Amino acid sequence: MSGNRYTEEFRIEAVKQITERGYKPSEVAKRLGVTTNSLYNWKK
Repeated sequence: MSGNRYTEEFRIEAVKQITERGYKPSEVAKRLGVTTNSLYNWKK
C-alpha cells in the first residue's frame, strides 16, 4: 500500500463523479489513480 493521503475535497469530488454524474467506479478510479476499493470506502 502506498499510504497516499487524499484531501476530503478530493474524496468528495471523486464520489460525486459516481453518484451525481453517473460514471462507473472503475473509470473514476483509473482516471484519478486510486483504487475502486478506496472509492467504495469514501462513498460509505
